[in-house]
Amino acid sequence: MKPNPQLKKFLQAYDQNIQQLTMELRNFITGLVPQANELIWDNYNALAIAYSKSEKLKDAFCHISVYAQHVNFGFNRGTELTKVNIELKGKGKLIRHISVTNFQAFPKKEITKMLWEAIGISENLNPSLSDKATPSKSMVMSISEKKIRPNKK
Repeated sequence: MKPNPQLKKFLQAYDQNIQQLTMELRNFITGLVPQANELIWDNYNALAIAYSKSEKLKDAFCHISVYAQHVNFGFNRGTELTKVNIELKGKGKLIRHISVTNFQAFPKKEITKMLWEAIGISENLNPSLSDKATPSKSMVMSISEKKIRPNKK
Protein backbone atom coordinates (compact mmCIF):
# COMPACT_ATOMS: atom_id res chain seq x y z
CA MET A 1 0.00 0.00 0.00
CA LYS A 2 1.25 3.44 -0.85
CA PRO A 3 1.28 5.92 2.01
CA ASN A 4 -1.26 8.69 1.99
CA PRO A 5 0.44 11.69 0.32
CA GLN A 6 -0.16 13.75 3.46
CA LEU A 7 1.94 11.37 5.57
CA LYS A 8 5.19 12.58 4.01
CA LYS A 9 4.00 16.16 4.44
CA PHE A 10 3.35 15.53 8.14
CA LEU A 11 6.80 13.95 8.53
CA GLN A 12 8.59 17.00 7.09
CA ALA A 13 8.53 18.63 10.54
CA TYR A 14 10.95 15.94 11.76
CA ASP A 15 14.60 15.50 10.92
CA GLN A 16 15.65 13.10 8.18
CA ASN A 17 16.62 10.28 10.57
CA ILE A 18 13.20 10.27 12.25
CA GLN A 19 11.46 10.43 8.86
CA GLN A 20 13.47 7.45 7.62
CA LEU A 21 12.95 5.47 10.83
CA THR A 22 9.20 6.08 10.65
CA MET A 23 9.03 4.84 7.07
CA GLU A 24 11.16 1.77 7.89
CA LEU A 25 8.82 0.85 10.75
CA ARG A 26 5.81 1.51 8.49
CA ASN A 27 7.28 -0.77 5.80
CA PHE A 28 7.99 -3.44 8.41
CA ILE A 29 4.32 -3.49 9.45
CA THR A 30 2.80 -3.22 5.97
CA GLY A 31 5.21 -5.87 4.69
CA LEU A 32 4.04 -8.34 7.34
CA VAL A 33 0.35 -7.37 7.26
CA PRO A 34 -0.41 -5.99 3.77
CA GLN A 35 -4.17 -6.20 4.40
CA ALA A 36 -3.97 -3.68 7.28
CA ASN A 37 -5.32 -0.17 6.94
CA GLU A 38 -3.12 2.74 7.99
CA LEU A 39 -4.97 5.29 10.14
CA ILE A 40 -3.11 8.60 10.53
CA TRP A 41 -3.60 11.32 13.16
CA ASP A 42 -1.51 14.47 12.92
CA ASN A 43 -1.97 15.23 16.62
CA TYR A 44 -0.99 18.08 18.90
CA ASN A 45 2.11 16.43 20.39
CA ALA A 46 2.96 13.63 17.94
CA LEU A 47 2.20 12.09 14.59
CA ALA A 48 0.32 8.85 15.32
CA ILE A 49 -0.20 6.00 12.86
CA ALA A 50 -2.33 2.99 13.78
CA TYR A 51 -2.68 -0.27 11.85
CA SER A 52 -6.03 -2.02 11.77
CA LYS A 53 -7.85 -4.54 9.62
CA SER A 54 -10.84 -2.19 9.73
CA GLU A 55 -11.12 1.59 9.50
CA LYS A 56 -11.60 1.82 13.26
CA LEU A 57 -9.04 2.56 15.95
CA LYS A 58 -10.71 0.09 18.30
CA ASP A 59 -9.61 -2.73 15.95
CA ALA A 60 -5.99 -1.56 15.69
CA PHE A 61 -3.32 -4.05 16.70
CA CYS A 62 -0.26 -1.78 16.64
CA HIS A 63 0.81 1.80 16.12
CA ILE A 64 3.71 4.15 15.55
CA SER A 65 4.04 7.47 17.42
CA VAL A 66 6.55 9.93 16.00
CA TYR A 67 8.46 12.28 18.31
CA ALA A 68 11.47 14.58 17.85
CA GLN A 69 14.15 12.17 19.10
CA HIS A 70 12.57 8.73 18.69
CA VAL A 71 9.62 6.76 17.39
CA ASN A 72 7.48 4.56 19.61
CA PHE A 73 6.37 1.21 18.24
CA GLY A 74 3.36 0.19 20.27
CA PHE A 75 0.76 -2.49 20.73
CA ASN A 76 -2.78 -1.23 21.27
CA ARG A 77 -3.56 -4.12 23.61
CA GLY A 78 -0.01 -4.66 24.78
CA THR A 79 -1.02 -5.60 28.33
CA GLU A 80 -2.80 -8.65 26.89
CA LEU A 81 0.24 -10.03 25.07
CA THR A 82 1.48 -13.30 26.58
CA LYS A 83 4.60 -13.91 24.49
CA VAL A 84 6.46 -10.78 25.56
CA ASN A 85 10.23 -11.24 25.23
CA ILE A 86 10.88 -7.51 25.19
CA GLU A 87 10.25 -5.08 28.02
CA LEU A 88 7.35 -2.94 26.91
CA LYS A 89 6.81 0.45 28.52
CA GLY A 90 3.60 2.19 29.47
CA LYS A 91 1.37 2.73 32.47
CA GLY A 92 -2.04 2.83 30.82
CA LYS A 93 -4.73 0.21 30.93
CA LEU A 94 -3.90 -1.41 27.55
CA ILE A 95 -1.20 0.24 25.43
CA ARG A 96 2.46 -0.74 25.67
CA HIS A 97 5.40 0.33 23.51
CA ILE A 98 9.13 0.34 22.91
CA SER A 99 11.10 3.43 21.93
CA VAL A 100 13.07 3.06 18.71
CA THR A 101 15.96 5.27 17.63
CA ASN A 102 17.61 2.98 15.10
CA PHE A 103 15.93 0.48 12.77
CA GLN A 104 19.02 -1.76 12.63
CA ALA A 105 18.70 -2.29 16.41
CA PHE A 106 14.92 -2.86 16.22
CA PRO A 107 14.21 -6.44 17.44
CA LYS A 108 12.37 -7.56 14.28
CA LYS A 109 12.17 -11.27 15.08
CA GLU A 110 10.72 -10.79 18.56
CA ILE A 111 8.38 -7.98 17.49
CA THR A 112 7.11 -10.09 14.58
CA LYS A 113 5.98 -12.81 17.02
CA MET A 114 4.33 -10.22 19.24
CA LEU A 115 2.69 -8.57 16.24
CA TRP A 116 1.02 -11.82 15.14
CA GLU A 117 -0.26 -12.35 18.68
CA ALA A 118 -1.60 -8.76 18.72
CA ILE A 119 -3.41 -9.39 15.44
CA GLY A 120 -4.93 -12.54 16.95
CA ILE A 121 -6.16 -10.56 19.96
CA SER A 122 -7.74 -7.98 17.65
CA GLU A 123 -9.42 -10.69 15.54
CA ASN A 124 -10.71 -12.49 18.65
CA LEU A 125 -12.39 -9.27 19.77
CA ASN A 126 -13.86 -8.71 16.30
CA PRO A 127 -14.03 -12.03 14.36
CA SER A 128 -15.13 -10.29 11.14
CA LEU A 129 -11.57 -8.91 10.82
CA SER A 130 -10.14 -12.32 9.93
CA ASP A 131 -12.30 -12.36 6.79
CA LYS A 132 -11.01 -9.01 5.49
CA ALA A 133 -10.49 -9.19 1.74
CA THR A 134 -10.82 -5.53 0.76
CA PRO A 135 -7.76 -3.59 -0.39
CA SER A 136 -5.93 -1.72 2.35
CA LYS A 137 -5.98 2.07 2.59
CA SER A 138 -3.79 4.77 4.05
CA MET A 139 -6.11 7.46 5.42
CA VAL A 140 -5.85 10.63 7.46
CA MET A 141 -8.26 10.49 10.39
CA SER A 142 -7.66 13.99 11.80
CA ILE A 143 -5.31 16.96 11.75
CA SER A 144 -4.88 19.11 14.84
CA GLU A 145 -4.74 22.82 14.19
CA LYS A 146 -2.19 23.49 16.93
CA LYS A 147 0.91 21.34 17.09
CA ILE A 148 4.11 20.97 19.03
CA ARG A 149 6.76 20.00 16.51
CA PRO A 150 10.51 19.70 16.78
CA ASN A 151 12.81 22.37 15.48
CA LYS A 152 14.83 20.82 12.71
CA LYS A 153 18.57 21.13 13.13
